Amino acid sequence: MVGGFEVGAVPFNPDGWGPPDSVTTAPTTTTLPLHVPFAPFSRSEKLGRIADFTRSFPSSNANPSNRPSSAKPGGANSSDAPFDFSLDLDAFPLANPDDDSSFRLVDAKPPPRPKFGPKWRFNQHRPQLPQRRDEEVEARKREAEKERARRDRLYNLNRSNQNQPRREAAIFKSSVDIQPEWNMLDQIPFSTFSKLSFSVPEPEDLLLCGALEYYDRSFDRITPKNERRLERFKNRNFFKVTTTDDPVIRRLANEDKATVFATDTILATLMCAPRSVYSWDIVIQRVGNKLFFDKRDGSQLDLLSVHETSQEPLPEAKDDINSAYSLSVEAAYINQNFSQQVLVRDGNKVSFDEPNPFANEGDEVASVAYRYRRWKLDNDMYLVARCEVQSVVEVNKQKSFLTLNALNEFDPKYSGVDWRQKLETQRGAVLATELKNNANKLAKWTAQALLASADLMKLGYVSRVHPRDHFNHVILAVVGYKPRDFAAQINLNTANMWGIVKSIVDLCMKLNEGKYVLVKDPSKPQVRIYEVPADAFENDYVEEPLPEDEQVQPPTEDAEGGEANGTTNDVEDKDIETQN
Repeated sequence: MVGGFEVGAVPFNPDGWGPPDSVTTAPTTTTLPLHVPFAPFSRSEKLGRIADFTRSFPSSNANPSNRPSSAKPGGANSSDAPFDFSLDLDAFPLANPDDDSSFRLVDAKPPPRPKFGPKWRFNQHRPQLPQRRDEEVEARKREAEKERARRDRLYNLNRSNQNQPRREAAIFKSSVDIQPEWNMLDQIPFSTFSKLSFSVPEPEDLLLCGALEYYDRSFDRITPKNERRLERFKNRNFFKVTTTDDPVIRRLANEDKATVFATDTILATLMCAPRSVYSWDIVIQRVGNKLFFDKRDGSQLDLLSVHETSQEPLPEAKDDINSAYSLSVEAAYINQNFSQQVLVRDGNKVSFDEPNPFANEGDEVASVAYRYRRWKLDNDMYLVARCEVQSVVEVNKQKSFLTLNALNEFDPKYSGVDWRQKLETQRGAVLATELKNNANKLAKWTAQALLASADLMKLGYVSRVHPRDHFNHVILAVVGYKPRDFAAQINLNTANMWGIVKSIVDLCMKLNEGKYVLVKDPSKPQVRIYEVPADAFENDYVEEPLPEDEQVQPPTEDAEGGEANGTTNDVEDKDIETQN
């Protein structure tokens, strides 16, 4: 009896669970307890556990004093003993609070991850699969570390302004010393050049000068396995004459054949300006209503850049054989010798209207032809440029003009591609690497071939005999391309090229008469126009060519002795023979 609540008579079943059979079979009237609170539920609701009969009580060998006292003194099995619903809490002893061994954490779930956080912590708690600890895995890890270090270096190199490290001193040095009395008129970012477009009609040839030798087709079959030694042509004269010193251009200017005058080298530099990294400069002279684009004697335009658009840094020391300046001199030296070696030297030449305008009588002149061509820029504005081709080939009794240029390999560790191993099997990969490392130089060669309307441009692959020997070289391969197809391959747009030239010409035509200089900023992708005095750069020009005995000659074979120590005897020993 609990609190006056009458449970009623509960029949005892000694044979098992539940009420006896007599109770279930006999129809009796059951008296339900009244005033008992209960929670109503519907049949659709789910019921939880009502009773757990599987719970195990303390075993029989436990302390008898702790067992439940469910029997009366009269006997536990007595049929007349009433059922005791009371619960003895002493039958379930609590665990000893001092015994830590009985404690067990049931919730073994990992701690929740933060929803948002830095990306580099995303995989911090992700279980990793066991990896093999062999040489291959270690090698892959080392390569991954090298690649990560290279990417970090490239990231630092591409950072702007003050945070950008100096990867090469020559890159961040202006090609011309800016004087304090010079007045800067304008600066044009390269981003504006990409939006320009201008179409010009086909040019007309005003005059052809010089003579060409035939191309030797046996060089097309050269492979790294049957390489050829690069020869030296000490007695042949090469001319790098600026615009205003050209007697033919002076004559055409007096005849009012055009308003703007330039050379193919200067025009190609302007057309490919957005791809340039090194600093360069072009002298602009406004004389009356005429405009002349000149270069300074011994300027950067006379040399060929190497590794200009590469992200791998070059040595900063100017006297190092792999510095930017030394490589430029070496590349120009290789390019000139290559253009003469791949010719058939049997005395058979193709001569044009006039001889070479820069050669004296009796001089041995390099194989070159000058095409003076005129383009129409506006209704009353024409441009005349001197364009060059280096060879000729006869196909089906028709003569085709060729331009000859050479790419040079100085050390495979800088480019990551060994030409001797990849030229035969992966020539496309070699060219792609050169397009990445020398994008500006290849674009300028293509622009010059387009300006001269050359039918074919030959690219030679010339490498050093040894990476530390910059005097001796070998020809590994010669490949020919059509200029227009190659321009499309390197994404060189002709309309955009002429759009850049037209915009600069229009800007300069608005200037007053005088002398100006267009300088590519050494550290930013932009060009600047300065107004300079009329006598600026006059001391840079050599009016008369030097005598032959005073001209600087290419290095001789015995110059290799100074290279044993890893030093250069004299970079100027390989300077180009230049006559103005």
